[in-house]
Amino acid sequence: MRQDARAVTGDSDPGFELCFLDADGDERRELPAAWPGLWPETFMPVREFRWARGQKHLPGLWWSATTGSHVGYESWLERDHVMLLDFDPQVTMLVAQPFWLRWRDGAGRSRRHAPDLFARMADGCGVVIDVRPDDRIEQRDAEAFDVTKDACGLAGWGFRRVGVPDPVLAANVAWLARYRHPRCGGWPGLARLLQEIFAEPAPLMAGAAAAGDPMAVLPALFHLMWRHALAADLAVRLTAETLVVAGTAPGGAR
Repeated sequence: MRQDARAVTGDSDPGFELCFLDADGDERRELPAAWPGLWPETFMPVREFRWARGQKHLPGLWWSATTGSHVGYESWLERDHVMLLDFDPQVTMLVAQPFWLRWRDGAGRSRRHAPDLFARMADGCGVVIDVRPDDRIEQRDAEAFDVTKDACGLAGWGFRRVGVPDPVLAANVAWLARYRHPRCGGWPGLARLLQEIFAEPAPLMAGAAAAGDPMAVLPALFHLMWRHALAADLAVRLTAETLVVAGTAPGGAR
């Protein structure tokens, strides 16, 4: 059962405070009254992404086609969600470890939590995202997520706690992600030709062959699928026979 911040922290004021690093790397602290005017996508990560021999988690950096820069992650599960957000045409900005949320719990103890991601959506809304598998949420984690959700409400941001994504969707998007860089766009006019070929649903490989040498065409085809200029049902495994059709973004989302 979900608890609000007041229930988690008792009857006392939770004493919310947002701590972050601005674009110049200077530390700032803001109380809730100032949160609606903040832009977390401009913050620097509050935690470093560290690599060490023998560590159990696998951090890294994802080059984002959305931002044109790297977004850090602390596990392969986080990487998958960074990838899926990068693929989402409604996401316009994406950053990792945007801030520390500080509060006091019911016993008056100081608590803090750094959400994993912040995404700015095309409609202007902000969304704070925590990544944790369903079977790895302990009571302390659940309390932190509940408090974070209530704190985000004070700022006008949404909140999501996401777990393990659908494996087929993740695998398909991971394949397309190999071709997300603009250099995969192919020769001038190829995008227009492929959109003409796939104006009506057609098998992926047959459509590529109709445009030319598949070895040269397929990178551009997958790039257009990443950009949503071409679309397919990614809930089922991509094959040569997958039906592809021109999408809703004629010029590509990015």
